[in-house]
Amino acid sequence: MIGRTSRFNQYKKRLFKLIPLYVMLIVPVAYVLIFCYYPMYGAQIAFRDYKTNLGITGSPWVGMKNFITFFTSRNFLRILSNTLTLSIYYLIANTLVVVILSLLIHSLDGSRFYKKMVQTVIYLPHFISMVVIVGIVLRMLNPHLGILSRAIQAFGGTDRDLMGVSPAFPHIYVWSGIWQSAGWGTIIYLAALASAGTELHEAAMIDGASRFRRLLHIDIPTIMPTIVIILIMNMGTIIDIGYEKILLMQNSLNLSASEVISTYVYKMGIANNIPDYSLSTAVGLFNSVVSLFLVVTVNQIAKKVSETSLW
Repeated sequence: MIGRTSRFNQYKKRLFKLIPLYVMLIVPVAYVLIFCYYPMYGAQIAFRDYKTNLGITGSPWVGMKNFITFFTSRNFLRILSNTLTLSIYYLIANTLVVVILSLLIHSLDGSRFYKKMVQTVIYLPHFISMVVIVGIVLRMLNPHLGILSRAIQAFGGTDRDLMGVSPAFPHIYVWSGIWQSAGWGTIIYLAALASAGTELHEAAMIDGASRFRRLLHIDIPTIMPTIVIILIMNMGTIIDIGYEKILLMQNSLNLSASEVISTYVYKMGIANNIPDYSLSTAVGLFNSVVSLFLVVTVNQIAKKVSETSLW
């Protein structure tokens, strides 16, 4: 009995010591509950014919009708294809560029000032607003005043608005995004490369290994677990591609290549004259389920293949 009392008193003392930490947790826990878990209550709109005057629970239950409407619509395959094309294209190209850029920066054999200057210059686009980035792209591609358009004309090309060419839209979207985010994305990989230390490189240099050999056998294996983890995390956004930049770049001429699931949801649920909240919620729920499935599947594959995984 005395032992139990003394243990209880120890737990009580520890609890009082940790009270400030628990108080600090109130805000983030409340944020997650309010903005992440509470909205899940509204997910049932996807299974109802939602009417604002009836509310969520008062609206009639229609089961899978909204999902069937989306899957059988004439635009479904085109929208899904555009979403996957832009997402996978960006994921592969951005990963390659970020990894190569990180290896090149890590390999710079100049002064520390020069290395920091290069990093600062490539980080800068990350801090530019998305609206400004799209404005720069539209200005560069302007058929009359744009630098790129004038260069094409100088080499005998035609005076054409590239933003109105559907096949060109994925390339413009992806590479403008890489220009904006690739520099910032190198931070994680540079940190992983720095954690390896200099001992392995010094030992390899003593054995006569060239810089390219050290890159293949030291640098790349060092960041490979980081690459796998980031790829797994990015798989959750394959379907859920953002709509903000696409809407800014979208026009009636490139709509066949630029309409994706997120823009479709926005137009059906907000921009439509008669908003279809049930259909847009169903599409959003479809996004979430597919994203979860991709993350879990890729994580299991990565665990078996490379023994590196999120869980």
